[in-house]
Amino acid sequence: MNGQRSIGVGLISVGWMGRLHSRAYLATKQFYPELGVSPELVIAADPDAGGREHASTALGYRETTADYHELLAHPDVDVVSICAPNFLHHEIALATIEAGKPFWIEKPMGISASQSRDIATGAEAAGLLTAVGFNYRHVPAIAEARRLVREGALGTITNVQMRLLTSYASDPGQVFTWRYEKSRAGTGVLGDVLSHGFDLAQYVVGRVTSISAITETFIKERPLPAGVSANSFAKGEASSTLRTVENEDYAAMLARFDGGAVGFFESTRVGVGPNAEYLLEVYGTKGSLRWNFERMNELQIADDNRGYRTVLADTTFGEFGRFQPNAGPGIGFNDLKTIEASLFLRSVVERRQLAPSVADGWSASELVDASVRSAASGQWVNLEPVAGRTTFEN
Repeated sequence: MNGQRSIGVGLISVGWMGRLHSRAYLATKQFYPELGVSPELVIAADPDAGGREHASTALGYRETTADYHELLAHPDVDVVSICAPNFLHHEIALATIEAGKPFWIEKPMGISASQSRDIATGAEAAGLLTAVGFNYRHVPAIAEARRLVREGALGTITNVQMRLLTSYASDPGQVFTWRYEKSRAGTGVLGDVLSHGFDLAQYVVGRVTSISAITETFIKERPLPAGVSANSFAKGEASSTLRTVENEDYAAMLARFDGGAVGFFESTRVGVGPNAEYLLEVYGTKGSLRWNFERMNELQIADDNRGYRTVLADTTFGEFGRFQPNAGPGIGFNDLKTIEASLFLRSVVERRQLAPSVADGWSASELVDASVRSAASGQWVNLEPVAGRTTFEN
């Protein structure tokens, strides 16, 4: 096709994130033509008939199946996107590794650090290129923040604050789904939201070496759905039967970074008010910066004592110029997934790890597990570097 290399895509689970992956693959041809690849949507796997129908009629997949094993055996599938619920990630990822397919997997990679380690070490042993859905890394303002930190513009980094505040579970009447069950979700807000914050802080500042955490569950029971609900953020009709919430609504922790900086992390899924207020603040001896995902195309910078100036993302910030010609019209969440897809495809084509890797996913999972252990014991927990091709320090 016009000299472009065709790459066959297999999608496992056609939910919201699977649909984003599909659109992102196709968008790379427009925004990253120099890659020289033409992603082809070959087959989508989903046990739900509605998901398969959407994959075929709306997304344009050539084939669909209820069994992801058929997808992994398909001769035209070159890369796989794993967008299934958390509790299926370990099983599906190991099967994908066994099939020898490079894969792009959403976080958290499993429901524990041990599951994430299995995936990371398995992919490493098989020599597979991978990607993990740490999409906030790809915000152009974050690219600029990282540059300022890593090039020393802020001086020696002294302290860091990362707060991820959401309201998606703030309604006590919201029905019980797998997200509130340890056996299927693992942790609550730690894995679901704060894993993003751990990766983002490490990407901008450096590796976290120790942590001291507290957690709490504020909404201790939720009603079971009146019918069958496949929506993990379900707000459907509730029954009168209550079930105990098994994981945390809130987490906060103190941390130490490899370079000597100290940090504070906080996250809630039951905050009344913030929808996706993901706040990063980095302070140094020469200046500081602030970023909020709800205003993702802005970066606040202070390099003197006259206060912050707000800088709009422009073509000098990361990949911004791929999407907009100048500052003002911003980019959006879906564009971050397109950047992520391009890094995954480029990793596969060039045979080198450029996208956030499964080792990065494992590192974030170790921080989640360390937070759980610290909250239970009341003690600081030390962390060692994970094995494998992490990219957050590249």
